Amino acid sequence: MPTSSSITIRDVAAHAGVSHQTVSRVINGSERVSPETRQRVEEAIEALGYRPNATARFLATGRPLTFACLAPNLTDYTFASIIEGATTEARQHGYFMISASAPDDDTFATLMEQLISSRRAEGLIVINPYADGRHTRVPQDVPTVFVGARPREGAINSISLDDDAAGRQAVQHLLGLGHERIALITGPLEEDCSQDRQAGYEAALQEAGHPVDPAMILEGDWSATSGYEAVQQWLEDRINFTAIFAQNDRMAVGAIRSLRESEIRVPEDVSVIGLDDMPLASYFDPPLTTMRQDMLGIGREAARLLVTAVENPGGVHQHERFPVELIVRRSTAQKSS
Repeated sequence: MPTSSSITIRDVAAHAGVSHQTVSRVINGSERVSPETRQRVEEAIEALGYRPNATARFLATGRPLTFACLAPNLTDYTFASIIEGATTEARQHGYFMISASAPDDDTFATLMEQLISSRRAEGLIVINPYADGRHTRVPQDVPTVFVGARPREGAINSISLDDDAAGRQAVQHLLGLGHERIALITGPLEEDCSQDRQAGYEAALQEAGHPVDPAMILEGDWSATSGYEAVQQWLEDRINFTAIFAQNDRMAVGAIRSLRESEIRVPEDVSVIGLDDMPLASYFDPPLTTMRQDMLGIGREAARLLVTAVENPGGVHQHERFPVELIVRRSTAQKSS
């Protein structure tokens, strides 16, 4: 007996007693099919176990199937890299990717209406779904992958960096250099990754027997400016620290700029570690020690999960965490005595 993967659209057409063009119309939701014919085709699809993949549907319809990737913005390096990886992987499976910016919940809701109700997208990739209420806007019957979010109870497919491990390893690196007074610049605390990186930071300190000082934790917004301002605030408050963990590279660069303007040397006086490993990180002065995340890989895996969800409906939801890698450069050093 042939497997579902070997069944073709023409096999379905023969079983239902219709043309393959009619089967194509049913698969793609065309209204140009009578209810009786639609039922006959759907029964044939079910009986034969036919599962149209992207290539077959492209050949049947003359147009590629489309995914949509929605991010808070399209200019952030992390988001752009994830989208690039997802787009490349989707294309290899025969899918076209639409990318759109949704800076707030209302914009996201509007995009959902445009993309889903009009059937412009067969599946969704949503980056930072829990930053606001946008996760509640995703229809449950639309194949979706959340990126940058830890799994929730009953959640759909998700993929993220192992942010807890990232925070833990960054602090352990600084502790290994003799630093005990380690300041933290977080990202926006409504985001999962910021919370998890802070949890890793606190766990590493506590495991080493050092208390967590709330005065040494300030919230940024991922911008270099917020890293700069965090250091200015600590200096104004006369907070004593010998190292800084910034939760992304841009805030780390802003922190270094602020330290230098106050004639504090990096790394001789204060060590700084970031997270991302942006392409320019090795060209900063000093070259930035950071935690590398494979953003292209995360994007590719998100698209792969989405292809699986679309082509194998009813499958088990998958939740994946990507590892981080410590990249040691010259912005961290042994604590001076």
